[in-house]
Amino acid sequence: MTRSFLFLLGSSRAGGNTERLARKAAEQLPADVGRRWLSLAEHPLPDFVDLRGDGDHARPAAGSTPALFLDATLAATDIVIASPLYWYSVSGQVKRYLDHWSGWLRTPGVDLKATLAGRTLWGVTTLAHEENEVADPLIGTLNHTAAYMRMRFGGVLLGNGSGREDVLNDAEALTRAKTFFAQEPQAARFPYEV
Repeated sequence: MTRSFLFLLGSSRAGGNTERLARKAAEQLPADVGRRWLSLAEHPLPDFVDLRGDGDHARPAAGSTPALFLDATLAATDIVIASPLYWYSVSGQVKRYLDHWSGWLRTPGVDLKATLAGRTLWGVTTLAHEENEVADPLIGTLNHTAAYMRMRFGGVLLGNGSGREDVLNDAEALTRAKTFFAQEPQAARFPYEV
């Protein structure tokens, strides 16, 4: 299968630091690697409704926002969650997207877990702290999601920045971005180690 990256932008701010860092990393991908960018702010998902025990999960209606994200997720070999660090974890938009995975796991004919097994989950985030350890909950969320889905985990590219374009002054993050997607992802595991 030819590699195809899905970049899910989880910020409420277009062109923010996390998106800029993700785009810097994406610039390093070979030309023949597919790239699709979807903003969760521009295409807001509805709240997830857990139907376990109360009904069947149907495939989202064609043309709907959930169908857009489900189809893009199934088509990607590499899923990149680009979420700023909000209260030490992923943004609400990203959490809502991951909550929808719970329904897609139970959707007849989708077989989400089998489809995503062996594919790679990556993360990109920016934070306004000097101590990267504050991103541990975000890293744990993504690693544990990958482990549950039997995906590989490419890790999280961390950058520093709060004000507009601050991340472009983070020389270490920009250096890491140049080789981030070239590293060999590992099997995700419980518990994770940073």
